[in-house]
Amino acid sequence: MALAFCGTLLRLALYASSLCAMSGAAFLYHDYCVIGAGPAGLQAAYFLQRAGRDYIVFERSHAPGSFFALYPRHRKLISINKQYTGKSNSEFNLRHDWNSLLSHDRRLLFRRYSRDFFPNADTMVRYLEDFASLLNLRVQYNTAIIHVTLEKNEQAWNGHYFLLTDQDRKNYKCSSLLVAAGTWVPNVVNFPGSEYVEGYETVSINPEDFTGQTVLILGRGNSAFETAENILGVTNFIHMVSRSRVRLSWATHYVGDLRAINNGLLDTYQLKSLDGLLEGDLEDLAIVKDKKGKLHITLQFYLENRNISAGMDSITLPQDELDNFATRTPYDRVIRCLGWKFDFSIYNRSLRMMPGKGNIKKYPQIKPSYESRGTRGLFVLGTASHSVDFRKSAGGFIHGFRYTTRAVHRLLENRHHGVPWPSTVYPITQLTNSIIKRVNEASGLYQMFSVLADIILLRENATAFEYLEEYPIGVLAELEMQTGRKARNGLFVIIMEYGRNFSGADKDVFYYNRAVGEAQHAWQSNFLHPVIYYYKHLPTEREMKLRPPDWPLPRPNAIHHIVEDFLTDWTAPNAHILPLRRFLENCLGTDLRNFFAESCFLFAFTHQKLPPSCQQGYFRMQGLLGSQELRQHAVQAGLLQDYTHTDFSGDRPPDSHYGSQEHLMRDHGIPLRPLQHLVNAKDEL
Repeated sequence: MALAFCGTLLRLALYASSLCAMSGAAFLYHDYCVIGAGPAGLQAAYFLQRAGRDYIVFERSHAPGSFFALYPRHRKLISINKQYTGKSNSEFNLRHDWNSLLSHDRRLLFRRYSRDFFPNADTMVRYLEDFASLLNLRVQYNTAIIHVTLEKNEQAWNGHYFLLTDQDRKNYKCSSLLVAAGTWVPNVVNFPGSEYVEGYETVSINPEDFTGQTVLILGRGNSAFETAENILGVTNFIHMVSRSRVRLSWATHYVGDLRAINNGLLDTYQLKSLDGLLEGDLEDLAIVKDKKGKLHITLQFYLENRNISAGMDSITLPQDELDNFATRTPYDRVIRCLGWKFDFSIYNRSLRMMPGKGNIKKYPQIKPSYESRGTRGLFVLGTASHSVDFRKSAGGFIHGFRYTTRAVHRLLENRHHGVPWPSTVYPITQLTNSIIKRVNEASGLYQMFSVLADIILLRENATAFEYLEEYPIGVLAELEMQTGRKARNGLFVIIMEYGRNFSGADKDVFYYNRAVGEAQHAWQSNFLHPVIYYYKHLPTEREMKLRPPDWPLPRPNAIHHIVEDFLTDWTAPNAHILPLRRFLENCLGTDLRNFFAESCFLFAFTHQKLPPSCQQGYFRMQGLLGSQELRQHAVQAGLLQDYTHTDFSGDRPPDSHYGSQEHLMRDHGIPLRPLQHLVNAKDEL
């Protein structure tokens, strides 16, 4: 008790001394401070620099990407680097480039640095160094921020400034703080005998050091299997224990779960080649070391009222009571591979940077806008922001957070500089084409499925629409405030989704007839596919909170699934485009087809309301001039009257001005028949 009290007094004294030092020191001011020059920090710096903002990036190491300089230990990344896609569209190709950051410089595509499908981590370090230097980003190296606190000030953007102190007691002040420091503190489980455990961050990576040894690995993620893969061929056997079952990425559709490149131990386990997997709570374990240096696994309740230092002879082991206890064989080494967590230690209590709950306790609590729940103006970027979509989407990885970082930048531009979210206004006739183009090209929608969405804001009378790209749907109710755009006449929300019951550690994702091919069954699609939500009014905060379980959005007024496609190419006229256009027409109560001038002319006499393409084209003298071939096609489809067979009297040809006038004088009407009903989808297209 006395020791704890003294420790508390010491911490208070250190805090007080730091405050005194701050009060008497000059502060270097920047509008934006970014902590960390990893991929997320550099991505944020790029957008701030392009916008001409006052910013600084603090990096504790001498170069960017210090995490990748150390990890993964065995140097092979699990982020794919696909060289060829058969497409020249750069936005589409980013769907299959999981390492490049976003920039205008074509030299900074990762495929120019490596041709390996799974690149080496050293290549990532070199890439990040070039990204920072070629773009002249303002990074201050060898600067470790050791303390962050708040200073109340009504004149500041958010009602306070952020005060930062580095290892040399230099002080900095900023209006907005972007934390991009990642998760780098090892997860450690303490139990009796845990001092005998080696950490992933320090264990040897030389397979020869494990020759003929028996190894136990604590953990069940990619770092655990990466370690096992490295020594699989030289050990007697490897056992792996963790609280949860193996989660395979191809079953969960989450890139952070076990990837195929590391799962060799699953083969040797299921094919009974000595290696094995066990489930158990690590906090219940205990390790006892015998006189020969062997490590025996037992359970903590066996050690109650026992003295471990008294030696093995005084300790009861599980195999003494259960002779087929799974881990009864002693181990030569025990390795901890339990991943990483966020470093909360440098943030003063005034910032209220609190860890999440449950399986996201390793991340700080943030809103769906990536702003801290405790402090306005503090945003968390990169891997540490993964609590928003943990085990769902790709927000904890470069190919995901490069887009969420851009979204945060756009939110800040609107909040602090009055720059609305970028948008483009199109006539309503381009609605179908705009959606089809985006779902077939956009990388942000594709990678951050169910997290980022394209928003279509309808103008009055649905004559035009405003298109916003990659907005965080978790703050849809705040769209007008966050973007500076108005949603007064309804909106469409376009996102990508997997099937409701297709992802999970226990799912069979290879079952027969798993794919849906018919448009009428599109709502049953399992694989990633576009979904369009229609709302007559912007959803409220209450509606967002009360949305159905596992739904990314509240119940819409109408919803449309574009049927999944084996090639992820949603351009099939009958299966993809036509059902989408009909859905949009039903929502808007209008006809979105494009018509030639002849059709618009006939509609003017036969319809009370003209299609938008006629209103915006023909009546503005912009109607398309049909050729003879197009007229013939329209006649065959029943869209136009065949005037060439009209029974004109007289010797003059029917296209003669004189003859036409003469027939009109005789009150000979041109026989107009109603437009024929379309007999198939091809005619309608």
